[in-house]
Amino acid sequence: MASNAEKMASGLNLSKFGQATDLKKRLWFTLGALIIFRLLSFVPLPGIDPVAQAELYKASASGGILEYFNTFSGGSLERMSLIALGVMPYITASIVVQLAASLSPTLAAIKKEGETGRKKLNQYTRYGTVFLTAIQGYVLASGLESQAAASGIAAVVDPGMMFRIVATVSLIGGTMFLMWLGEQVTARGIGNGISLIIMAGIVAQLPRLVASLLESGRTGAIDGVTIMAFIAMFVVLTLLICFVERAQRRVLVQYPKRATQNGMMQQDRSHLPLKLNTAGVIPPIFASSLLLLPLTVTQLGGQNVAGDDAAGNLVLTLNQYLQHGQPVYLLLYGLGIAFFCFFYTAVVFNPEETADNLKKAGGFVPGIRPGKNTQDYLDYVLTRITVLGAAYLVFVCLLPDYVMGATGQTQFFVIGGTSLLIMVNVTVDTISQIQSHLLAHQYGDLLKKAKLKGNRGR
Repeated sequence: MASNAEKMASGLNLSKFGQATDLKKRLWFTLGALIIFRLLSFVPLPGIDPVAQAELYKASASGGILEYFNTFSGGSLERMSLIALGVMPYITASIVVQLAASLSPTLAAIKKEGETGRKKLNQYTRYGTVFLTAIQGYVLASGLESQAAASGIAAVVDPGMMFRIVATVSLIGGTMFLMWLGEQVTARGIGNGISLIIMAGIVAQLPRLVASLLESGRTGAIDGVTIMAFIAMFVVLTLLICFVERAQRRVLVQYPKRATQNGMMQQDRSHLPLKLNTAGVIPPIFASSLLLLPLTVTQLGGQNVAGDDAAGNLVLTLNQYLQHGQPVYLLLYGLGIAFFCFFYTAVVFNPEETADNLKKAGGFVPGIRPGKNTQDYLDYVLTRITVLGAAYLVFVCLLPDYVMGATGQTQFFVIGGTSLLIMVNVTVDTISQIQSHLLAHQYGDLLKKAKLKGNRGR
């Protein structure tokens, strides 16, 4: 017979949603923050002609990391808004700080200081965000001037150093505001604020892509069978992501027998959950960013990189091979995902530290001696499940690119496996947090009722 807790967890009554005032406040706060994010995406940078910028983007951004970032920023890069860079500099800075904390003994010692250490690392992340945004903002402003001059489209009203400085400062302010907004959503809203902002940007691009797909079907550019195959593929991949992202390898952990209040000896048991995909969406983001870097240099530099010399021809040839859907791109992309999957998993999960913590708490894995043997066992189990996780990420990220490249529908690359992973992961995490709040609210009602009954009995 299922316990009351299991019944409540398996069948949360949504009729209690209206009574959960704290949850409603959190949801309204999250919704308001996302609306502010969408409004900011339509505020152009100082010195930008929005009409000319739209023409310039259509003429120049034929692929590469520009469209990739434009999708994550909800079209802000296309409109060259205040938040054109989105939260990508913050994500990059946070990942660099995490990697440095795992490799540097000084930062590792700061990380072990608890809440104080976490605040210090967060401050370093903010400094890194400002530094990266300043570099990317200046390069973006310079590349915009180069593209405008090469194409003859006057997207920049008054080119020059003053425009670059103003644009860079504005982009820094926009990115830092988004970082602050994401932190506020995490603290006062529902879900992870940064992840929700990224997902909101991707979702904002979906109506345009779906309309383009249907229009292609109406005009006969894509046959109905191909459209249905696309829809079926994304449905199957969504189900696969939902299943794998919640998959765990539970390592049984036992603790010594302890005396209870009744004088009986009881042995505690628990599980150490190891996720099948420990690295999350970090490997696809890193791998695609590295592969699309040459294309980005060419696009931001306009016609300055490509030329008649050997270096220019080499760049053009490299860009042709690194286009979405090309065999070389798919091979390098898959290898990059697998590499970063193992690398980032080793960063976020330390078997030695986990084994030491279990030993200090008196816990042990049945049949495995504490200490070095437990460390080797955890490392062995983690390596095996990471192989499956890497294969899953490679399959999910490469299948859409391969199918779209084979069918020639390259305009839909922006809704590939990485975007799908982010949307499904964030949605599942947000729903889980909503369920946790509803469950906590129902438990609170039960405790209040039990307290009232106890008072009446007196």
